[in-house]
Amino acid sequence: MKLSRLGEDRLLAELLPSLGRDADLVAGAGDDCAVVRSPRGKNLLLLKCDCVVEGIHFARATDAARVGWKAMMRPLSDFAAVSGLPRFALVTLIISPKRTAAWVKKLYRGLTRAASQFNVVIVGGETSSTRGATAISVAVAGSVEPQRWISRAGGKAGDDLFVTGQLGGSIRGHHLRFRPRIEEARWLTANFRVHAMMDLSDGLGADLPRLARASGLGFQIAKETLPRRPGASLTNAISDGEDFELLFAVSPRDRVELERRWRKKFPRLRLTRIGRLDRKSKIKNQKLRSGYIHFK
Repeated sequence: MKLSRLGEDRLLAELLPSLGRDADLVAGAGDDCAVVRSPRGKNLLLLKCDCVVEGIHFARATDAARVGWKAMMRPLSDFAAVSGLPRFALVTLIISPKRTAAWVKKLYRGLTRAASQFNVVIVGGETSSTRGATAISVAVAGSVEPQRWISRAGGKAGDDLFVTGQLGGSIRGHHLRFRPRIEEARWLTANFRVHAMMDLSDGLGADLPRLARASGLGFQIAKETLPRRPGASLTNAISDGEDFELLFAVSPRDRVELERRWRKKFPRLRLTRIGRLDRKSKIKNQKLRSGYIHFK
């Protein structure tokens, strides 16, 4: 079957069971970061790689520094999703010989500027030539305290669902200048019991069902409450992708206190309750307009 018919989620469902297992592996492929018990130290080791591809994630004419910023910030957003702290990065650059050295230097200025925002050090990588589109892959290693690690799979029936920031219309520039919600995630796990969390990279329509499935639950959302960027339609908010905001689930008992303290701590960043997790049998409509789907 061609990948265009199979789709990303079904492809991963076929591949992941064949991957290796280890006693020190806490969470492998299928969550935002791989989580491994460290042979030394009390914290868990986090591993993540992500990539941007010319023609998919950026246009050929896109400013190289913006491309570098996005390439670094994408995996760092996954660290936010698990409340982790990134530390070291490796950069693999696959690039056409027709590109100039000046473009590459500008790309690395964007990479290093983004990394410095979170005290990440680029420690190496790889370069390769290609006759096709330019691609940049960034692998990041870091850590998280065991009691503050959050996966997609811990949601409970009745949990409130929240999103940070605004959704939709990322293509107008947000996807090239976003800032991962690492600070916000760390504050959340220091002050509240977050049951499940992920970052919105493929859009709410794709990512919310993934969180619900991982938790073995269904969901309800009030679409009219979705926070939208100026000019973004409801369809944009659900389907555009590359929002890189946090989606998380907490007990409804924490709702009032969370909203009160959030407004005080992050007065410039919106926090919106969009719905709840629930038993699948109680949900009449589990379908959303899909977000970004790879291979389509």
